[in-house]
Amino acid sequence: MVGRNDPCPCGSGKKYKKCCESKQNDSIEEVQTEELERILQSFYDHYPERKDMEDYADLVSAWSKVIGDYLDLEMIEAIVMDEFFFHYKQEIWLDYLKKQKKIMVRPSTLSVLNQWNEPQVFVGKVIEVKEHYMTVSHILTKESIQLRRESDKPVPVGVHVYCFILPDSSAEENHYLAISSLVFFPVDHQNVFDSVEKQFEKQEKLSASAFLKELGATLWKLLGQNGYEGGEYTNFEVGVLQVAIDFLEKNNREYGNFIEIVEDYLVEQQPNARKEVAIAAGAIRFGQENGLFEPFDMTIKEIAEAFDVSTSSLNKYYNDLTAYYQAK
Repeated sequence: MVGRNDPCPCGSGKKYKKCCESKQNDSIEEVQTEELERILQSFYDHYPERKDMEDYADLVSAWSKVIGDYLDLEMIEAIVMDEFFFHYKQEIWLDYLKKQKKIMVRPSTLSVLNQWNEPQVFVGKVIEVKEHYMTVSHILTKESIQLRRESDKPVPVGVHVYCFILPDSSAEENHYLAISSLVFFPVDHQNVFDSVEKQFEKQEKLSASAFLKELGATLWKLLGQNGYEGGEYTNFEVGVLQVAIDFLEKNNREYGNFIEIVEDYLVEQQPNARKEVAIAAGAIRFGQENGLFEPFDMTIKEIAEAFDVSTSSLNKYYNDLTAYYQAK
């Protein structure tokens, strides 16, 4: 067995603790994380069972009556499924967990499963984003947690999230993962969360988790009334994207991953423009000069005129997008 202060077997000349020990630990954590992900995925693959489907369908129907005017059925079903498992029929989850513990042989994974008996609904505001985690502050208790990011897609500070959480595999305090649906709400809806916080402060009977459980579909109704339709972009961001897409489609251009790059730019950089068309025009020049779609036979001035913006405005966002793209 290699001691922490022994020369590393890889031949680097460094001590083991300064070289491959950390890589081995990372590998162990990755294996454990994958194992926990498989356990969660297997749960959703096998549940709800046929005997539970009527109760689940009844809950979907009840929520649809409240929020069916705002969200499509597929999203309602996804939201309600977590509510069903972790608020209304938690015994389904606990029975599954008990079965998994009996067949689990890895002690570290079993240790995590022993902390999974109480899934909690979490609604919070993103206050910092790092490579693997984002710091999220609970809208009611103001307690902060480290929530594992599900992808490399940019997450802007200031958006709100909704999910059910469980401790993750890191063994670090206040480090969690989202069980299933991790929903992001654009900053357009800050007023809704401010309203929910005021409602919570007015009452003294319910804990934060009990209050959110009782609030249930009403939270989504308030968001729907405020214009939320299930998207992760602000109305302004949607406007920029739609203007760019309309221009490309009108001119019979395939835009491939161009729109994805612009989406990431909008979310990550949060450009402060007065007009949607100014960013869209700059984006078209950026896409053309980077070969992201078939180029137009148009000068910069002609592109600006097509969007009814000045060339200086076009160039500002072209330069911003170019700098963003080159830095990635």
